[in-house]
Amino acid sequence: MSRYKAYPEYKDSGVEWLGEIPFQWEISPLKYLATFTGGGTPSKENPDFWDGNIPWVSPKDMKTPRISTTIDNITDSAIRQSSTNLLEKGALLMVVRSGILQHSIPVAINDVPISLNQDMKALRFSAPLLSEYAFYFVEGNQSRLLLEWSKEGATVESIEHEFLANTFFPCPPLSERTAIIAFLDHETAKIDALIEKQQRLIELLKEKRQAVISHAVTKGLNPNAEMKDSGVEWLGEVPAHWNTSKLLNLTSRIGDGLHAAPEYQDGTGIYFINGNNLVDGQIFIGTTAKEVPVFEYEKNYIFLNSSSVLLSINGTVGNVALFNGEKIVLGKSSAYINCFEALRAEYLMIFLQSDNSRRYFEQEVTGTTIFNLSLNSIRKIRVSIPSISEQNEIVCFCKRQKEKYAKLVQKAECAIELMRERRTALISAAVTGKIDVRDWQPAAAQEAVDIGC
Repeated sequence: MSRYKAYPEYKDSGVEWLGEIPFQWEISPLKYLATFTGGGTPSKENPDFWDGNIPWVSPKDMKTPRISTTIDNITDSAIRQSSTNLLEKGALLMVVRSGILQHSIPVAINDVPISLNQDMKALRFSAPLLSEYAFYFVEGNQSRLLLEWSKEGATVESIEHEFLANTFFPCPPLSERTAIIAFLDHETAKIDALIEKQQRLIELLKEKRQAVISHAVTKGLNPNAEMKDSGVEWLGEVPAHWNTSKLLNLTSRIGDGLHAAPEYQDGTGIYFINGNNLVDGQIFIGTTAKEVPVFEYEKNYIFLNSSSVLLSINGTVGNVALFNGEKIVLGKSSAYINCFEALRAEYLMIFLQSDNSRRYFEQEVTGTTIFNLSLNSIRKIRVSIPSISEQNEIVCFCKRQKEKYAKLVQKAECAIELMRERRTALISAAVTGKIDVRDWQPAAAQEAVDIGC
């Protein structure tokens, strides 16, 4: 913030976390500056309340700073009329009850008339531009306001109305509010554009990594190798010296896990694993994974070793992992594939992650909302395999590529995090008067945001 000047004179705000504010600013409890409107749920039994032209906004819709979308883009049904209050445009919308409040306070301003659900609240300010100013005030001071507005020891994430209404809120003169909002609109738009570029870069890096690895495991590493038609449409050409065979012929056993819910018992260190536990090539034991007693493990034991690949076949089809000696009981959404010596497990895992294999999965899955891949489809998938030595070379190459692209993605993610921190700090400094932007002009703000990582 060194390139911005401070105000010439300050006074104590009387609020410990806010500190000093510019001398000419006022400060007042929020309840004297705004009126509060809660939301509700229209009766589902009365069809006249639904399928109208008034968006019914819930926390799921608070993804953009302006609620100006058509009703087709609102998550829930639009309403025609209801017991909830109709809000004219220009209110500050705030989520007041949601798990989101563990981390942030979503806020937005409505550009169209709306109605709110029961987890939302609207603040309507009488003074001009106070909604826009309040939007930035909340955006720039999320951590502090979460502490101010949350009830200590509460089991439900919510903003207490009493704390919200009695919050002391700085109120700059109209001319300064205008300057602050213009400054932040311009500067945050620049930062947001840079963040968007980094996010797009991450997408491109992941696409490039996937393409490079898919090419390696289906075309090999020698660009001059003679190619032949594999005879499989989704696989295309493969190196002439490679063999192509059904997976059934390359494995000792292919099966899936338990088709019923097991008994659970904490503290055994034996986990019930499904397809959603297969993440980035490893078995992921998250906080939701449940432990099972020893007798369940013994009753449902499946022989797995370093030659075993696990594949999710229900829900999110195509996640894979290598078995690494974990004590687990498999569920029905996880298939296991035990490879013969001619097929290295790491190579098969990469092959199953390739774009070609995903195209095969897409044509084989059944179901409309929840996809399923049959064991028969897994057994008959055609796999192109080189010699073990070439498989080893491809596995090593793919590991290096993953590491290279992971570092590039991490660098871009670091840049995004730093830009978000700068964005928050800039907003906070402007709305609390730590920097003076009264003389700021867009033409003078040409410098690019310099973010290093």
